[in-house]
Amino acid sequence: MTMKIREMEKIERPREKLRRYGMQKLSNAELLALILGNGRKGENVLQLSKKVLKQFKNVSLLNASISQLNNINGIGWIKSARLLAGFELFRRINFEPKTGPVDSPSIIWQQFKYLGRQKKEHFIAIYLDARNVILDQELVSIGSLDMSVVHPREVFEPAIRRLAASVILLHNHPSGEATASEADLIITKKLVESGKILGIEVLDHVIITEEKYFSFKEEKLINS
Repeated sequence: MTMKIREMEKIERPREKLRRYGMQKLSNAELLALILGNGRKGENVLQLSKKVLKQFKNVSLLNASISQLNNINGIGWIKSARLLAGFELFRRINFEPKTGPVDSPSIIWQQFKYLGRQKKEHFIAIYLDARNVILDQELVSIGSLDMSVVHPREVFEPAIRRLAASVILLHNHPSGEATASEADLIITKKLVESGKILGIEVLDHVIITEEKYFSFKEEKLINS
């Protein structure tokens, strides 16, 4: 017979452990249990949390879709919404633009390597001021790269509005291959040329995977 949370020793309940010992003392399953709130008949919330983590292997849970979550017995629309909202908030807070100047593609990789876990290509433009400090960023497209989805207008119109001096391009390779494809080369060349016309320099194009990156600047595929 499944033990309900309220039947557990009080000190073992996630909320009580949080109150007494702080967030750092809770396991991943206990943290997830606090977000989910409750379990279902025959399965308490801790058991449900462990089942979710086992299915998604912890980190990949951040990239779970609502349909994948809904397919888990005990995770309906409300719990899926709680999880997805929490994951999105984590991404927004954890990957806020850095306040100092960006002087290396490794800085970009460290900030955006989470994209390496995405199953689709995400193309992002990062806008910088004259001191190479990030002003803002824009998700330009999701999907395979070609000029129909990554048009210069979509990249540079936000740059003009933000009075950006330069832009850094980045996108992930779901394959894990940190090399530039023919499409990457063509798109980058077109965007560099467009930037020159507008007076907004393309400083770099960084290809992101979870383990490493490829920098057009470092490989001398973009000239200052």
